[in-house]
Amino acid sequence: MSKHAGAGSVSDPSLIAAPSFAERARTLIYTARMGSLSTLSRKQAGFPFGSLMPYGVDQQGRPLFLISSMAMHTHNLKADARASLLVTHPLSDGDPLGAARVTVLGSALPVPPPEVAGVRKLYLELHPNSRHWVDFDDFSFFRMDVVDLYYVGGFGVMGWVSASEYSQASPDPLAEAASAIMGHMNADHEDALLLLSRICSGMAVQEAKMTAVDRLGFDVRVKMEDGVRGIRIPFSRPVNSAAETRQMLVSMVQEARQK
Repeated sequence: MSKHAGAGSVSDPSLIAAPSFAERARTLIYTARMGSLSTLSRKQAGFPFGSLMPYGVDQQGRPLFLISSMAMHTHNLKADARASLLVTHPLSDGDPLGAARVTVLGSALPVPPPEVAGVRKLYLELHPNSRHWVDFDDFSFFRMDVVDLYYVGGFGVMGWVSASEYSQASPDPLAEAASAIMGHMNADHEDALLLLSRICSGMAVQEAKMTAVDRLGFDVRVKMEDGVRGIRIPFSRPVNSAAETRQMLVSMVQEARQK
């Protein structure tokens, strides 16, 4: 089951509005586009074989692979379609174990011929350089039919997500803009983040850095005298674009300054 959170005060982190694990997993897989594919080794039976793997996603969130018949992972998949795909959130700094990641379990099978044209279009939109080899005779498309997922959102935030929950979820509307929003806030508005973190948490925060943002709020890594921890700061209402997020943050800072 995925973990959900409802509205509540910042003093009770378990009740703060946040996307479900299914939504977070769907967003991460949608934005990352590169992962580690583990197949079952044909040479050493029972052992996992890891490969760096670019991927696309279809409308149901199923990973799409363009792979060569000469690749070892292709040989493995043709013998046993069971595989896993590990997708991680790229970090410019900080502890990678504190970042989000998701492991997708499923069966990776050749895309049926009638569906190849649609898959090809989707894949090339995400990986345009692949046009140089997509039509080579030894390359073909595989699609992972998702069986289960395991999501980790950082230290102490983890849980299983069912395939049905995942397929019914949607990427967060800020998925494409989140990186720019975080970069802007951390580079140009550290004082505002510090103020919001102090007001919303009630703690003597010394440093604050935004680590995630979505339609319902944002996560901040704060440094205090006794160590580092993460806090969640909710928006008063959902936002659906970078412009709405900016307006929301400006309003929150203005209100915090009045306090």
